[in-house]
Amino acid sequence: MHVVCVTVKVKPGRGEAFLAAAGRNRAETRKEPGNVRFDVLRAADPPAPGAVESFFLFEVYLTRADFTAHQQTTHYLAFREEVAEMMAEPRQGVHYVPADADPFG
Repeated sequence: MHVVCVTVKVKPGRGEAFLAAAGRNRAETRKEPGNVRFDVLRAADPPAPGAVESFFLFEVYLTRADFTAHQQTTHYLAFREEVAEMMAEPRQGVHYVPADADPFG
């Protein structure tokens, strides 16, 4: 199992547009054979007026190769291009692997 957690800071007023784009990417990613889960999370507390908004993408793939293949898909590349101007700062992705020997046990 390969997990990717991505923190995204979105410019003020762009949250709904980001959610729409992320939703399209999520829907297509869930069709990929190596994808196990893809959640788009929004910070529970609304940002102050004029402040950036926080989002978190939680992605689970069977293998790192499945994630790498995801990064080459048309829908991912379109998503990446679409949201580039919405980001207040570069997104921060962290990769995780199971700490135990049997990730599905």
